[in-house]
Amino acid sequence: MKAPLPRLIVLAAALAATPAFAQSGDDWTGGYVGAHAGVVMEPDDEGDRFLFDTNLDGAFGDTVRTVAGADAFSPGACDGVSRGPTPGEGCEGNNGGADWGVRAGYDWQAGTWVFGVVGELGMNDVRDALTAFSTTPASYTAVRKIDSLAALRARVGMAFGEGNENLVYATGGYAWAKVENAFFSSNRVNTFTDNGDSDASGAQFGLGYERRFNDVWTVGVEYVSTRLNDDEYRVRASGPAPATNPFILANAAGTDFRRSDEDFDLDSVRVTVGYRF
Repeated sequence: MKAPLPRLIVLAAALAATPAFAQSGDDWTGGYVGAHAGVVMEPDDEGDRFLFDTNLDGAFGDTVRTVAGADAFSPGACDGVSRGPTPGEGCEGNNGGADWGVRAGYDWQAGTWVFGVVGELGMNDVRDALTAFSTTPASYTAVRKIDSLAALRARVGMAFGEGNENLVYATGGYAWAKVENAFFSSNRVNTFTDNGDSDASGAQFGLGYERRFNDVWTVGVEYVSTRLNDDEYRVRASGPAPATNPFILANAAGTDFRRSDEDFDLDSVRVTVGYRF
């Protein structure tokens, strides 16, 4: 993660120093709708690799071996999309990108404390790829992207300022995502089939600052971390291929494989805009 918290602090300080357009009310109680836009950081999958099930018994801990008994994937792996069939040609790293969405929620204020619930629906441009290399030589790449992301979170904060127009808060809850998967390989001997897009769910939490500029409009900044459990995607390598092919040595039906990192982790910094009613 590329240290989004200092940026959040700078943006919050700038907003807090901005004079209000009109004196806001002292109560955050009420509903609101809004939107967010920002950036999602580059995913960190250091140590990710493919796990193999060569005998199709459902256990992913096997080594794909050549007919001579050598590890067929001894050249290793990289985070990203390969530039060619060998590790020496390198990989284009994973990347983050834009993060945007809409939201709606409700807050209750008790003294200076503010309690609320917020629901979101969003998308982002993050790409999370893994490439492994075999001794043939050949490359094998799995790419996953977020097709849609929904979240339901609670938030707890404290209002401050002359008219309680400032709010700092912590937020946390549950997230669901539709994950778009793709697989491609420079191996032209085997056939590769996968189970398509997958569903992922997990936790979402973060910190934020919001400023009321009048009785209805708010602007804020927010850091949100999303931790998704994405363990559904599978690829099967099968024939037609010679009987000595590493993928069909243990079982003629082929070899299944998946990513070792079952977590799809996203970290975002956003600007928020809200309309309260």
